[in-house]
Amino acid sequence: MKRITSIVLVVLLGLTACQKNEQQSTNTIDQRIDSLMRLMTLEEKIGQLNLPSAGAFTTGAVESSDIAKKIEQGSVGGLFNIKTVANIREMQKIAVEKSRLKIPLIFGMDVIHGYESVFPIPLGLSCSWDMKLIERSARIAAQEASADGINWTFSPMVDISRDPRWGRVSEGSGEDPYLGSQIARAMVKGFQGDNLSANNTIMSCVKHYALYGASEAGRDYNTVDMSRHRMYNEYLPPYKAAVDAGVGSIMASFNEIDGIPATANKWLLTDVLRKEWGFKGFVVSDYTGVSEMINHGFGDLQHVSAKAVEAGLDMDMVSEGLLTTLGKSVQEGKLTEKQIDEACRRILRAKFVLGLFDDPYKYCDSNRAKNEVFNASNRAEARSTAAQSFVLLKNSGNILPIKKSGTIALVGPLADAKENMTGTWSVAARFSESISVREGLLKAVGANAKILYAKGSNLDEDQVLEANATLFGKSLHRDKRSAAELRDEALRISKSADVIVVAAGEAAEMSGEAASRTNIEIPETQKDLIKALLKTGKPVVLVLFTGRPLALKWEEENVPSILNVWFGGSEAGDAIADVLFGDVNPSGKLTTTFPQSVGQVPIYYAHKNTGRPLNGKWFQKFQSNYLDVSNEPVYPFGYGLSYTTFTYGELQLSKTEMAANDSILVSVDVTNSGSRDGAEVVQLYIRDLIGSVTRPVKELKGFQKVMLKAGEKRTITFTITKEQLSFYNSDLKWVSEPGKFHVFVGTNSRDVKQGEFELK
Repeated sequence: MKRITSIVLVVLLGLTACQKNEQQSTNTIDQRIDSLMRLMTLEEKIGQLNLPSAGAFTTGAVESSDIAKKIEQGSVGGLFNIKTVANIREMQKIAVEKSRLKIPLIFGMDVIHGYESVFPIPLGLSCSWDMKLIERSARIAAQEASADGINWTFSPMVDISRDPRWGRVSEGSGEDPYLGSQIARAMVKGFQGDNLSANNTIMSCVKHYALYGASEAGRDYNTVDMSRHRMYNEYLPPYKAAVDAGVGSIMASFNEIDGIPATANKWLLTDVLRKEWGFKGFVVSDYTGVSEMINHGFGDLQHVSAKAVEAGLDMDMVSEGLLTTLGKSVQEGKLTEKQIDEACRRILRAKFVLGLFDDPYKYCDSNRAKNEVFNASNRAEARSTAAQSFVLLKNSGNILPIKKSGTIALVGPLADAKENMTGTWSVAARFSESISVREGLLKAVGANAKILYAKGSNLDEDQVLEANATLFGKSLHRDKRSAAELRDEALRISKSADVIVVAAGEAAEMSGEAASRTNIEIPETQKDLIKALLKTGKPVVLVLFTGRPLALKWEEENVPSILNVWFGGSEAGDAIADVLFGDVNPSGKLTTTFPQSVGQVPIYYAHKNTGRPLNGKWFQKFQSNYLDVSNEPVYPFGYGLSYTTFTYGELQLSKTEMAANDSILVSVDVTNSGSRDGAEVVQLYIRDLIGSVTRPVKELKGFQKVMLKAGEKRTITFTITKEQLSFYNSDLKWVSEPGKFHVFVGTNSRDVKQGEFELK
């Protein structure tokens, strides 16, 4: 046994002692993996494929746990749901000092939109349309998480979703594949940096591969069924963009595709991901994704586990189906050891790339944890980022920005709810130190204005629904008074106010995983509060909290000013104050379409035309429309106002015909025609008028976010090449086809200037 241990130490440490501070070559890593795997038993190889949840540990309680025993036996490849340097060091110590082969563990966590310095939820973050800002948010998240022992994150979620009933729309970047692809690249780069062996970067895991955002009925974990043509053109691009950006790992999705669960779908995990896209990393299941295939009707645990590995899955999160059944499947000839070897190699490679074999404790520096987590600099960036994610939906009479003087009535169930500011999937957040709207406003006005507060209403009259929407320590501290009593208190304080600010909408866990809704309106009791406040005749500002597009038809028609703040993160209250008082001019633009009602869902801008398109906005018999509402959304994709105004000149094209190897310049003059400096997102859309397969009425193909001083005019130019005109045809070939195209540039997908050109 001593001789084996000494050999292992030579293999794992001695070969690259001179390379500790350099990135290792692929050949060197392959040689080390080969040397190590020759020493491994089948059971130890299978052990590397096992990813249990560590659960919560207090320092010192690790060694006596069942997990610790499995690590010592070589039956664990990595852990997640464990944090702090002390706990992670204890676990790693068992792996590298007590197990036979001393193989280090990889430690993962859902670092979705920040670690302890929490940034806006991903849907909100996407509304900044600022790739450098988004990349920087992931970079800070990686810095903090790695300082606290984490080296792997289950992020970004790049699922395209066009159904706001699905709660997990909050975790993604909206409905558009082009924008979603840009954000996927930015997030991967932010997490992984330029060198994964550095101790302040972490491995990214893009999820949920694939199509999870298209779950039927908007119900979480549900099935997905669509054509491959649609997959390739609309849903797969962001996953491929992450692969092209060098993402280290992929998470398989819960849903089935073509009748086969994604977790064991060989076409998806091998044919597309590895053979077609050239992905070199490893694939992990989602939480109990392997064992859940039993409920899908795909077989018993042994069968589904073998099918998953055969399909290209490498790591089993929580189910332990691979750990407990693969040995038997090999004995029975249902799986080969070579197939297990391939999965094991991918896990080991990730650990080598992260530098864990050279220094298993590289992420366990307690000084880093003290100095780099939740520090003033990171919190300041989270605050600034949040302010740039907010979307001004309406501002009649220029009520906003409000003055830091007089009397302000602050009401609503989200007004003094610091636990809810960070939104869903904020597992490492310090709720007690988050900034509520009330705190932010009080801090901003100081002694210059009076802030009067009343809750005004509970989240919902249904106590059970409120409990389900405020899980994980995010209680709204339900008030036992009646709805009428709560409203009356709000009306009393509003009588002496110059302006009323209502913080209303969803609670943090009203969207996110397992938070699908069939009613996507603001809860009725909150709407009753807003109606009562409007009757006072005072200016009313709705500060809207939401993790999804809501149906806001009534609010758009009746509330004079609406600022959508999503869930802005740990510094949300200060960021909201920054925008309400005009210290920051809002510049966010929607990345999802807001419907009039749930009956319009799914609704998205890049839809196909029908043979009977509606001409105009209102009902016409025998045309594609509704009897009761128009086809139009309340707010279109790309929409967002500012405290200033932007005027667009006419579209200019450098030419009207383009050869396949040529390009066209599209330009437009954009003027800040208002009295404040502000940022505008100038958006480019294209329509292919005739194709071998039908094309959408508009597709985003470019955007530029520009800062313009009051009165400043700037010419914005886009270059159109064949790449932007290409698509996957019915044979799934990437092609561009000659013909006429419309090109649009504007402030959102609806309000655009139009031109035309032809591809020869």
